[in-house]
Amino acid sequence: MAHQEHSYQVSVTWSGNLGKGTATYGAYSRDHMINVEGKPVIPGSSDPAFRGDAKRYNPEELFLSSLSACHMLWYLHLCAEAGIAVTAYSDAASGSMKTEPDGNGRFTRVVLHPVVTITDASKATPAMELHKQAQRFCFIANSVSFPVEHQPEIIVNQEDGNFY
Repeated sequence: MAHQEHSYQVSVTWSGNLGKGTATYGAYSRDHMINVEGKPVIPGSSDPAFRGDAKRYNPEELFLSSLSACHMLWYLHLCAEAGIAVTAYSDAASGSMKTEPDGNGRFTRVVLHPVVTITDASKATPAMELHKQAQRFCFIANSVSFPVEHQPEIIVNQEDGNFY
């Protein structure tokens, strides 16, 4: 495959001016709108720990969901190529972020917990192994400065309804 470059555009618009702008740290809302042309707008804010609105998505949640979704999409692709029929996939991803007294911070750990349902018990081992390959190919995971761990679980649900 030849080298390709892909470009992405997103607009983020602050909607949190409560009348005095950023006159003081507590004078403004952290609310903003994340927009990609032709797609639904995502309501954003900061984490409630940083005076954000808990009802809106924060950058840390979106970052974590990007890592999870990227891994999932690569994994499904690799399973399809390997002839492994995946019938369900879910992930309860978790991440840890450390902040310093001056406000600086970074993620130090992300763990993906994918639960994958397949139809063929004989393919459980290769299905488990494909998580390593998906990890290697995930564009988002390849762009971060810390390892993204995964603790997958494979469930076999054969057509007769038996679970193994």
